[in-house]
Amino acid sequence: MIKTISKLKAMYNTFSKSEKKIADFIINNPQRIIPLYITALADECETSEATIVRFARKIGFEGYQGLKLSIASDSELKPINENIKESDTAFEIFEKVCEDIYSSLEKTKKSINKEQLQKCCEILSRADNILIFGLGNSASVAIDAAHKMFRLGLNAHAYTDNHMQAIAATHKSENGVVIGISHSGHSKDIIESMKIAKENGATTIAITQNNKSPINKISDYSLETVSDETNYRILGLNSRIAQLAIIDTIYSYLVCHLENATDNIKSVESALTLKKTNAENTYSHHHRTEKYFLYHRGRTFFSVRPLYIFS
Repeated sequence: MIKTISKLKAMYNTFSKSEKKIADFIINNPQRIIPLYITALADECETSEATIVRFARKIGFEGYQGLKLSIASDSELKPINENIKESDTAFEIFEKVCEDIYSSLEKTKKSINKEQLQKCCEILSRADNILIFGLGNSASVAIDAAHKMFRLGLNAHAYTDNHMQAIAATHKSENGVVIGISHSGHSKDIIESMKIAKENGATTIAITQNNKSPINKISDYSLETVSDETNYRILGLNSRIAQLAIIDTIYSYLVCHLENATDNIKSVESALTLKKTNAENTYSHHHRTEKYFLYHRGRTFFSVRPLYIFS
């Protein structure tokens, strides 16, 4: 942080009036800048997002994120909850993590827009097809959402590759829904893919923390999470739990309101039963210590380990 702040002070006289506002804010509030979104910083400095990006590039960074990372790396800010200490036992850390998660869920429950949540659930229950986009930390949430909806018989698919997201969005049509999951709300690839889908007639839903982010501006509906990320570096660690809570809420609503949901769940569970081990299965063991070949459905596998043939 000292290096970055010193650089700002050294270059201060070269800044424009708007850039000096940004520099003043960072110099006087270095810890606040780390969890702050670019839209929030623009509001604080009464300037535009574009001006902030140009400012970051002027002092040697590719963009605002690079500036934040530099300040974070220069500081003593820890990548985990600042309340967690090296002397804590594993269980004490577990307790603190649980407290953080509980706090995040409680704040999300109090702040989420009830009307928007209801509308989103209703729209998804009538959708012909559903796409869920997520990248990085949000990718696993997107996959979980698609998995749950697919079990209910919905035509739902998750895409965690930016190229595939753009391709899928191109083929979106009316009565289709696209859910974009982004903690920061600034994921360029997801935003661009959602724009494409919207232009093709799809309804867009954002799951994000920042209500002033670009993803909200292009979304028809927004479901916002809340988490105490001021204690962390750039990554939001609790936001994923709040995102999953929203996904589980949507899933539970669909189970209660989709006509064939219960039957579809039973059919899926029945099919998956065949994939699970059964203690009552009988089997015979054929142990061979020498090398052998195993032939199965026209394919040859070489093995040097004991072969177990189940019957």
